[in-house]
Amino acid sequence: MTAELTRGQNHPLPRARLEIRVSAGTPVVAGATLGDENGTIHGVEWVAHPGAPVLPGLEVSRQAAADHRLAVDLDAVPDAVHRVSVLLALPVAGQGPARFGAVAAPFTAVTGLDGEEVASYTLTGLESESAVVALELYRRQGGWKVRAVGQGYAGGLAELLADQRLPEAHQLAGGIHEAVARGLARSVPAPPARTADGDRSRPAAPAHGTAPQGATGRVPSASPYDPPAAASGAQPADGQGEHGTQRPYPGGPAGADRPSAPAGGAIDYSHPRRQSAAPPPPPPAAPPAEPGRPARPVAGDATGWSMEERLYNQVWGMFEDLARTTAAYRSAVDFADSRREKELDQVLSDPRSRIGGQGDAAREAARERYEQLVSRAGEVLDRDVAQLLAEAEVVEPALPAAYARWDNPVWHAYRVPMEIPMALRLGDLHLPEADRIRVPMLVRLPLERGLWIDSGRSASSDGAVTDSHEMRRLGLETAVAHAARLLAVYPAGEFTVHVIDPAGAGTQALAPLAQGGVLAAPPARGAAGTADVLGRLTERVDLVQMALRGGAPDALPPGLDTSQQLLIVNDFPHGFDDRAVNQLRYLADEGPAVGVHLMMVADREESAGYGPLLDPLWRSLLRLTPVPDDHLADPWVGHAWTYEPPLVPPGSQVLQQVLAQVAAARISWHR
Repeated sequence: MTAELTRGQNHPLPRARLEIRVSAGTPVVAGATLGDENGTIHGVEWVAHPGAPVLPGLEVSRQAAADHRLAVDLDAVPDAVHRVSVLLALPVAGQGPARFGAVAAPFTAVTGLDGEEVASYTLTGLESESAVVALELYRRQGGWKVRAVGQGYAGGLAELLADQRLPEAHQLAGGIHEAVARGLARSVPAPPARTADGDRSRPAAPAHGTAPQGATGRVPSASPYDPPAAASGAQPADGQGEHGTQRPYPGGPAGADRPSAPAGGAIDYSHPRRQSAAPPPPPPAAPPAEPGRPARPVAGDATGWSMEERLYNQVWGMFEDLARTTAAYRSAVDFADSRREKELDQVLSDPRSRIGGQGDAAREAARERYEQLVSRAGEVLDRDVAQLLAEAEVVEPALPAAYARWDNPVWHAYRVPMEIPMALRLGDLHLPEADRIRVPMLVRLPLERGLWIDSGRSASSDGAVTDSHEMRRLGLETAVAHAARLLAVYPAGEFTVHVIDPAGAGTQALAPLAQGGVLAAPPARGAAGTADVLGRLTERVDLVQMALRGGAPDALPPGLDTSQQLLIVNDFPHGFDDRAVNQLRYLADEGPAVGVHLMMVADREESAGYGPLLDPLWRSLLRLTPVPDDHLADPWVGHAWTYEPPLVPPGSQVLQQVLAQVAAARISWHR
């Protein structure tokens, strides 16, 4: 069954030898690039294009055409390659269209050699772009997947290649278009000369030379469809590949002569000025700003190789900007305070200023200077906050589900993903000087630390005091919201949730998980149920650790659930003995490295009776609250940020709808 992808979606590839078919309705140039784990192209020899159509595991067309078939053999791709990006561009020669918005949307499909489609993607939404990254094949957990990218570039091939950090982007783009122009000029080649016996003479096969060296190792020059002899260095007699295209020297610019290897080794094609810096930000797409006003913010206006990564970096850039502008304001106010105090001390220390109205005038002048300094600092803060608020209003609606609040409309179009996102939103953060701005609190996935949701009696940031019974309920509801988000952003079958509720006090709050059919088993109760769950998860951590340390991950017992595991512990420390506490400490310390995560719903004060036994557990978990509370400190200037949990809006059914899809996907996955 074919997977019809939309932009950003991915699909696993079931086999290594594939074809990528392109149908554009107008002649386009098709090419591909090889990238490392960061998406970096390590030189022109990592780009397959009409002037050099063959790379290890890859072969593209030599001419611009309305239809293309690109050959791919993922088993032949070098180990240093983690991404294969398929590129489409409009040729600059001739009278054809200059932008993709003027032609029908190109269609791409990944097929097996038998023609059976694996996945397809129609590149809709293109306007002024003349080059586009259509698809990306990438390594994932020992296998390969295809992602629908659809990233267009109005600056053409040069801009596209520069965005992938190729230093020679403009030169190579010019060479590609030259090769295409030559190909169009000779699209009907002259027949070869006849021999005396009337047969057509075959073209001489180019001799195999030494393969170029990539940045991380030897890159052999071979077609993905070469027979074994050709792949090892022998060229077929007629110099033709299985698809009938002659194999020129791979990697050089169009029309370049084959360089000869120096005596004593292979040619080093690594570029001496190769950079490893972060990718450049995307081209600005916002309308031009009015004179004297700052540029209008754009969602995704940050560095990154995907829109998800750009939004992630943009959110944390907003967090840092707000932290620093607030620190500057507070520092300015502190300076104004200290200056006013110093001036007043000078007035009081001079006996002459105490006579008549001199003292009052000096104090009034000090007060006015103080207000001027504070007013200037406030104006700068208001300006920066207004800019950040405008950015937040643009970014929030553009966030993917994993980054979005529960009231974001993106959840109404939710579908169970096929790949985990970079990060997860655990709530919002704000400061009192900029109370209108809520910055998403994003944490990377998989979780590196467990969570402690404090259910003790607390005073929220608005001064309201919440009793312990209400806090326990809110704490567990917060835990359920976090668990639902984790279940929603993981692919089906890759995240499992367990619950320990010794006294059954959380039945009502746990109902969305228990009734939704997304738990591994009903919530464990009593001492026996608690011991059983803790024992099984502890054993799982031990087994995985032993397998990894022994270098034999395939030696795990059959039937062992290898998905990420989350254990929700409610009403701690009631019903837990010393052995259970030690097991929880072990899971908190050792579990995250092997995919076992802990979420404690507990009262810190009630747990204090365990003393030093509990301190390591407390320190190893990220403390959150079920009510707004200013207890999180940033690493830059140490602000106490107010944290707000990501609770579902009252009366909303979005949580139940999302969990219903998760449960249905789990059932399909287990079949």
